Amino acid sequence: MDLLTKYKFGELELSNRMVMAPMTRCRAIEGNIPNPLAVTYYTQRASAGLIITEGSQVSPKGVGYVRTPGIHSSSQVAGWKKVTDAVHKAGGIIFLQLWHVGRVSHPDLLGGELPVAPSALPVEGEIHTPPGKKKFVIPRVLETDEIPDIIEQFRKGAQNAKLAGFDGVEIHGANGYLLDQFLRDGSNRRKDKYGGSLQNRIRLPLEVTEAVVSVWGAERVGYRISPHFSSHSMSDTDPGQTFSNFAKELNKIKLGYLHMIEPIGGRLGVIAPQARLAPVIRKIFHGTLILNGGYDAHSANEAIEKGEADLISFGVLFLANPDLPLRFRKNAALNSADVSTFYAGEEKGYIDYPELE
Repeated sequence: MDLLTKYKFGELELSNRMVMAPMTRCRAIEGNIPNPLAVTYYTQRASAGLIITEGSQVSPKGVGYVRTPGIHSSSQVAGWKKVTDAVHKAGGIIFLQLWHVGRVSHPDLLGGELPVAPSALPVEGEIHTPPGKKKFVIPRVLETDEIPDIIEQFRKGAQNAKLAGFDGVEIHGANGYLLDQFLRDGSNRRKDKYGGSLQNRIRLPLEVTEAVVSVWGAERVGYRISPHFSSHSMSDTDPGQTFSNFAKELNKIKLGYLHMIEPIGGRLGVIAPQARLAPVIRKIFHGTLILNGGYDAHSANEAIEKGEADLISFGVLFLANPDLPLRFRKNAALNSADVSTFYAGEEKGYIDYPELE
């Protein structure tokens, strides 16, 4: 059993255990509609066992970056439908990532309104806005009576993803965005039913998950977490307890998969063996476990063989190598990624990486 073996995922059969990780590329066109070039970009990578798209905001108030696609308007749905049709024609399977950035935004991206968050806490660092880089602002606290609307935005986004022809959806609960902000005690200081105790902090992520599952069924829904993420002023006093308890709740729902970022090397750094949470989560969560975090062919195969994960997701390697499964199969050389084009430009660094002859 290795990366290139097939994997049964509910009613879907993945051609291999390699997942294209969600990656923000900042190339959407006006109206936050997927760029027509996205059709080529994703189709080039259809040999992945599973593609998870870049995060797509469920609301105009969930935007945190210039030129990121959404899933809340009919024109966005139509743009994504062209992508899914092409990927399916190429034999691929594709999930959409549902996204709300919460406080990781700026009024320049939100029509002058303040970003929303569980608590009005400052965020270190700067953000790219249309006029240029600016410091993060202190967000506005989401009122308790506004939270049902956030849940509805995710539910409607899930519904729109179905209309757009996706095979399923992943909820973005990682990287310091809105659901992560509610889950962790470093960013959530609320006194209502959505803050304080771990049970309360888990509430919104779970309610969003249940709303999305009501549209898709549990087996076609995934959830992404990043317990070690510390940018955007994120922290938690006991990540082991927080994320293991959350995994228990997701397991009760019989969620299709849990997608966990835990750096094992490369660009992402390394988590010490004793600090790793993947082995703990593996025992708790009985659905499919996807691991991400700087894997190469060797370390990924090792993780699959040892039973540490069912699938491994690759970000930069898939970005630079559209035919990554074939390259792994042939033990071929890999293209180097052009970092300067990760978040800017059009064709260059997007659809022009060479495939094997």
